[in-house]
Amino acid sequence: MTFFRPAWAVALAVAAAGAAAQEEVPFVTSPDRVTLAMLEIANVGARDHVVDLGSGDGRIVVTAARRFGASGFGVEIVPDLVSRSRANARAAGVEARVEFREQDLFATDLAPASVVTMYLLPDVNLALRPRLLALAPGTRVVSHDWDMGDWTPDRTLTIDVPDKPIGRERVSRVHLWTVPARVHGLWCGADASLDITQRFQRFSATLTATPRAAPGTSAPNLPPQVFDGRVDAASLRENATDAVVLVADADGRTLRSAADATRRLGGAVFTRAPAAGCR
Repeated sequence: MTFFRPAWAVALAVAAAGAAAQEEVPFVTSPDRVTLAMLEIANVGARDHVVDLGSGDGRIVVTAARRFGASGFGVEIVPDLVSRSRANARAAGVEARVEFREQDLFATDLAPASVVTMYLLPDVNLALRPRLLALAPGTRVVSHDWDMGDWTPDRTLTIDVPDKPIGRERVSRVHLWTVPARVHGLWCGADASLDITQRFQRFSATLTATPRAAPGTSAPNLPPQVFDGRVDAASLRENATDAVVLVADADGRTLRSAADATRRLGGAVFTRAPAAGCR
């Protein structure tokens, strides 16, 4: 995202609530160093598809394609800027790898993105947040200056911008989030159940062993184990050891324990519990 439009962003927030009108207003160009930092912090490469929400003259999408070999898609509500973006892509020789479209960012399909970039107001970020969290685990989200409320960034860069035309500080902040797998809830394994409470990329898990009894004996009553950690894309990493203990499958219905954690967790595979709970 290369432009900051206060009134335009407000109009988008109103549109998200059902208002039809959107107002065209002046824009301010972001410094090239910030544009480059947004792509670098997301580690954009040739296998990525970058979606820029409010793409202005298209420079972040064009730069992603020209400098990093990525494909890209920019959405913009100002027709003249869409035309300028397409011209810039042709001039850079990347028109085959990028597309620009005049449309509302709230009507944009974000599912193809591996990286989403934006420069919007906090209220608009928060309105987009549920859709961003629903993207595939590992998708990177980059925002210039504005955060996502209590979804804290995984990383933030502060960049000196002496000629920044807006704000009191002459710095820009570039925030990065990696979309976490959705693992909240009860999971069932062969010899244990796992109850996970998740808040964005943080989790707390309670492991309750359900061992099978040998013939003629009763099953041991083992105390629950509690461990906390973070969800790093599809991997669940324990705070105490910084080791990956579980990995979520792409379908979101299975957790597989890491090799070193299988014995401790009482099984190699956990599946989402049915409504009746674990048996």
